[in-house]
Amino acid sequence: MKVLITGATGLIGKEIVKRCHEQNISVHYLTTSKEKIRTQDNYKGFYWDPEKNIINSGCFKDVDAIINLAGAGLAKRWTKKYKKTIVESRVQSLQCMKSALSKIENHHIKHILSASAIGFYPDSLTKYYDESCTKKSPSFLGEVVSEWENAVDEFSTLGLLVSKVRIGLVLDATEGALPQMVKPIKLGLGSAFGSGEQWQSWIHVYDLSRIFVHIIQNELEGVYNGVAPNPITNNELTKALAKTLHKPLILPNIPKFFMKLVLGEMHIVLYESQRVSSKKIEDSGFDFTYSNVHPALEAILI
Repeated sequence: MKVLITGATGLIGKEIVKRCHEQNISVHYLTTSKEKIRTQDNYKGFYWDPEKNIINSGCFKDVDAIINLAGAGLAKRWTKKYKKTIVESRVQSLQCMKSALSKIENHHIKHILSASAIGFYPDSLTKYYDESCTKKSPSFLGEVVSEWENAVDEFSTLGLLVSKVRIGLVLDATEGALPQMVKPIKLGLGSAFGSGEQWQSWIHVYDLSRIFVHIIQNELEGVYNGVAPNPITNNELTKALAKTLHKPLILPNIPKFFMKLVLGEMHIVLYESQRVSSKKIEDSGFDFTYSNVHPALEAILI
């Protein structure tokens, strides 16, 4: 089997490449950086520039499935200009791929699996969301996810199976949100956000990469939540981090208005609550390695 991955050199992409190679799946990948292009037996890079609708169509050769992870990062102040970049980077990359693929008569690709986000679901302290929920969040993140998913749905017009993974808080040792959460706790300055009652639907990056490969190998169609089976509150996550690092928590919770001053609109990522179910992916036969947050954090931080 051979897959084409966009965003293969990012946090999640690097892990998916490892899981693919463990399963003897060869990888083609698209990159906007010519310096990141490598040519190996099971790992071959191709250049693209979605903004200019440029893509090396050799990337599609002998490929069975596409894994799409392309998109500008969210951990940057959401100015009006950058919000446009967040949306367009996701939509344009998919449009660029679809346009190129539609011009190739004989290809083997039958499936596209795209990253998405649990930011689709509305902020709630009480609801427990599964994939059947159709009501999207009125926030900027809700709009981003909606446009992102609509763009990947267009591949069904080319006869491809379409799948999406709505990703929660990804736990990784060196990249993403976790290292930023760990820093103040290590200094004895850790505290939860707001009431701390907001739900954090998290997942270890190892399990997330396995979900992507599981969906591709089993040709699963539709939306799947990329979260571990046991969501926790922000208070519980902060306490779990402090316990794992053997650090005290002595400061009061950080008020919402303060982080809004510091981060602007992006502060909603810290304060919105989405309690999200993993039942659908489990029912498909997927077994989590890290179902509970304490073993996950110990595996990462110790």
